[in-house]
Amino acid sequence: MAISTHASGSSHDTHATTAGGAWSTRRIATTALFCALAFVLTFVEIPIFPPAPWLMYDPSGIVAFVAALAFGPSTGVIVVVLPWVLKTLFTFNVWGHVMAIVAGLALCVPAALVARRVSGTRGLALGMVVGAACALAACIAGNIVVTPLYTAVSTADVIAMIVPILLPFNALKIVINCVVTALIQRPVAQVVSR
Repeated sequence: MAISTHASGSSHDTHATTAGGAWSTRRIATTALFCALAFVLTFVEIPIFPPAPWLMYDPSGIVAFVAALAFGPSTGVIVVVLPWVLKTLFTFNVWGHVMAIVAGLALCVPAALVARRVSGTRGLALGMVVGAACALAACIAGNIVVTPLYTAVSTADVIAMIVPILLPFNALKIVINCVVTALIQRPVAQVVSR
């Protein structure tokens, strides 16, 4: 069964659905595997920005990004959302998980949409730039709105943290996700499409 991505230059994903438009059993199983891996990786928390060691990076976004590029935005949405919803059952951090979902969707959905319209490496690069800009804006806006809801930090304090902390941390996180995804997405797509 063939997989069509921006790398192969096709405009639709033959791996995604059956002839009637429903998801194939293989597509469901592949999506479940991506979700399981992303779920496990939500528990991997790495401090990547020394000035703010309380801000943690988790690599689950890479899995969702690869899924979105390989199988389309709808798969990316599922692989972003389900692991964080499930994690809420284990660690009650609803607002933090909402922020993670917003950041993940803002990165992988626009990137996958652009990469499907513009073929090849150019489409991948352009998609990642668009997704990165959307994700950075969503992360900053989300912090301004959400952080005061569940912490003692005021909106004014969050705004004061944008330039010294929030922008560099989120930019670094997005760059890591984009670089790693760019390196592994094609090999992963080829493996799962066999």
